[in-house]
Amino acid sequence: MIRYLLIFLILPKLVFSIKSNFQTKIAKMEPSIQGKINEWLNGNYDQDTKIEIQRLQKENPNELEECFYRSLEFGTGGLRGIMGIGTNRMNKYTVGMATQGYANYLRLSYPDKMVKVAIAHDSRNNSRFFAETVAKVFAANGIRVFLFQSLRPTPELSFTIRHLGCQGGVVCTASHNPKEYNGYKAYWNDGGQLVPPHDVNVIKEVEKIASVDEVKWAGGESNITIIGRELDEAYIGMVCGLSVYPEIIERQHNLRIVYTPIHGTGIKLVPQVLQRFGFTNVHVVDEQAEPDGNFPTVVYPNPEESEAMSIGLKKAKDIDADILLGTDPDADRVGIAIKDKKGNWILMNGNQTAVLAFNYMLEARKTKGINKPNDMVVKTIVTTDMLDRIAEKNKVKCYNVLTGFKWIAELIKEKEGLEEYIIGGEESYGLLIGSKLRDKDAVSAVAMLCEMAAYEKNKGRSLFDKLVDLYVENGFYRESLISITKKGMNGQKEIAEMMETYRNNPPKTINGSAVVQLLDYELKKGKNPQTGETWDIQLPTSNVLQFILEDGSKISARPSGTEPKIKFYFSVNGKLASAADYEKTKALLDQRIDGIIKDMKLK
Repeated sequence: MIRYLLIFLILPKLVFSIKSNFQTKIAKMEPSIQGKINEWLNGNYDQDTKIEIQRLQKENPNELEECFYRSLEFGTGGLRGIMGIGTNRMNKYTVGMATQGYANYLRLSYPDKMVKVAIAHDSRNNSRFFAETVAKVFAANGIRVFLFQSLRPTPELSFTIRHLGCQGGVVCTASHNPKEYNGYKAYWNDGGQLVPPHDVNVIKEVEKIASVDEVKWAGGESNITIIGRELDEAYIGMVCGLSVYPEIIERQHNLRIVYTPIHGTGIKLVPQVLQRFGFTNVHVVDEQAEPDGNFPTVVYPNPEESEAMSIGLKKAKDIDADILLGTDPDADRVGIAIKDKKGNWILMNGNQTAVLAFNYMLEARKTKGINKPNDMVVKTIVTTDMLDRIAEKNKVKCYNVLTGFKWIAELIKEKEGLEEYIIGGEESYGLLIGSKLRDKDAVSAVAMLCEMAAYEKNKGRSLFDKLVDLYVENGFYRESLISITKKGMNGQKEIAEMMETYRNNPPKTINGSAVVQLLDYELKKGKNPQTGETWDIQLPTSNVLQFILEDGSKISARPSGTEPKIKFYFSVNGKLASAADYEKTKALLDQRIDGIIKDMKLK
């Protein structure tokens, strides 16, 4: 009886407390945020959106504030964010307003031309809806639209822009992000993502769209053309033309290949490309073969994550495969696993994959006699410097650009007709072989990595054997990456504060080794803290800091452009006397990386 009496006395106070906290939260909401919410409740937004806003007002005001506290930023690569209602979410209205701004800029850039764009999408939830929304808005603005009939890899979109002579393009994807996310990547007429001045100019036009009432939502459906198999055939033909040793594939056609599309778009083209290359023993991971935006078998649909590759790895072990490959949802990133000298399966990182691919393309071209004096390769500033060594050994120019494949694409365009682009890559599992498209391409990368495995197997060796030999020849480079996520309204501020601390109070030593170069890509200045010497950095502005140590180690700090996180890249190197010393030397290099991380208090 006493227990019920206590509940009777306490419950009203508890209810009052919850109600008071809710009212306090509503009262504390900034007027600018409340203004945006009111605009959506009273404006030309669909009824389902308004009902969801009202639900969150009652049940989760914190979430509602997250949905509206800012406008989802149209950055230099487009949009990316969590799906849902509000100005800070991916939805019909944020996508439509972005497309209207991009359409306005295209029309301004080509005033006397019938503008054409290509549109593709991945397997994510709402990607088809977003792609059709984009198509309708472009079409309503008098732009001719080529819309893929169903999901397609991002690299095929880049290829299609060039193949059809389009002025721009969009792919609806959030790449490797979790299932809650979607995105919108904008492209220019070269098939590359937007770079200066177009990136900034498009952003300005997007920011001018102040209301959904300014968006042309419909009325130009006759401007939309559905495309599909004919572009697939053209793209597959291009990829097959990259093969350097088709005669080796013919001998090793039975190479045991396991492939997983991780519920993404790779299933549309990768198996067909491998078949056209001549491989006859390809095993697709059934559990991850079906495109599915819920990504039911993984937490992160990212081939960089060992968890995402685990089902494929089990299959590779079960059939004693020669190589395992996986692509992310929009098939622009590739991860691989190979066996070491003891027969144990190991997942390669993006730097190791790039080392194998760069070396293969340069050596194979030289052996075949198709190399040219003006051959060039491209990498990003946070990708392993071992690629510079390999290029130097092969007497090929290696260019370093800012992080992001759009900068590799921009350099290809700049050097077109002057130098022969062979391959480009970045540590985040991206490769581009050949210049027929201008974004990273996991479809062609899968095919060429299998060709490399066949080439080594034809000599009675493995890709791992080749990698260790390259370490002996060029030095053993070892890399690692830490990502620190800072979510919510204060996340971006915390990341900015971390960068400012490193910028204004840089360490003089790290892990006992003196900092001999401080490279600030935002200020475009380099400095030797030991001597005071300074110099200019001849690259576009980017919020990146690099510390080069006396022992050859390199640490890079870079806030992500697409996610609420800051990334720290670590690279160390040393001499590998022989293949027999591989494990011992690897352990020493890993210890050095651990020492750097500990000294910088990042773990």
